[in-house]
Amino acid sequence: MNLHQFRFVYEAARRNLNLTETAKALHTSQPGISKAIMELEEELGVDIFVRHGKRLKRVTEPGQQVLQSIDIILRELGNLRRIGDEYAMQDAGTLSIATTHTQARYVLPEPVAALRKKYPKVSVSLHQGTPEQVAQMVLDETADIGLATESLSDFPELVTLPCYEWQHVVVMPATHPLTQVPRLTLEQLAAEPLISYHPSFTGRKRIDQAFAQRGLTPNVVLEAIDADVIKTYTRLGLGIGLVAEMAVKDDPTMSTPGSELVWRPVGHLFGPNMARLAFKRGAYLRQFVLAFAELISDRLTKALIMQAMQSPAHGQSEVDYGL
Repeated sequence: MNLHQFRFVYEAARRNLNLTETAKALHTSQPGISKAIMELEEELGVDIFVRHGKRLKRVTEPGQQVLQSIDIILRELGNLRRIGDEYAMQDAGTLSIATTHTQARYVLPEPVAALRKKYPKVSVSLHQGTPEQVAQMVLDETADIGLATESLSDFPELVTLPCYEWQHVVVMPATHPLTQVPRLTLEQLAAEPLISYHPSFTGRKRIDQAFAQRGLTPNVVLEAIDADVIKTYTRLGLGIGLVAEMAVKDDPTMSTPGSELVWRPVGHLFGPNMARLAFKRGAYLRQFVLAFAELISDRLTKALIMQAMQSPAHGQSEVDYGL
């Protein structure tokens, strides 16, 4: 048996047993993959897959155990490579970060700049996507670290740690009547045309749940994944915007007298949101990955992250980690 066979079996399972897609992903031929898988099955003495003709139909019961072992082998192989990289180049390499647009645009610039100052030989690769895509990129090892508010804690294969708490804010023209209201209500917001995030992003589910619990139907006239887009359409008068506070706190166009737009906190309506960092369980984390996590949040330390990485899935809680 060899690593090529392991990779073929693993990728075939990932590609829903589609050998054509597996061959494309691994830049090889479909017959070569079929032959390698059958040779591994012959050597092991068990069928990994049930076949119908030349097509793979499902994974057998022993095949499930084989896949679990192969996953561990390939993960540890990746760890060996990273350990080699770590000690060959202690302060060099590439940090791959998977995150959403909001985090990339408003949260990460300062930590990334600080990391580059501390590790000038480290380059940074940003991958943006939905929270589910962020989780998958970390699982696929496309990214060393993931940062998002939604979904990450839904994956037991990930170690996720709370990073920082944030709330939603309302953005509106400075001349809007609601700017004179000291504490906004859900009923007042439900009476306005609203511009907010797409349901998969930046705490939008929390907004919908708050309205639903009050028996209200918000009039959402436009959805976007980008807070800058929401602010642009708010300036044009399409409605009032609901965005993450990170998108307005350091916006110079909203913090000076005479600003066209103003913002008001509405955490009392929608509750707090928690952004989380994610690592693949069992992965080897290079020193600059740990340093970057510490730069993002003062909640996190190298020792705490390593404690979390060494714990079993569904083991210790955030309280156990002192969070």
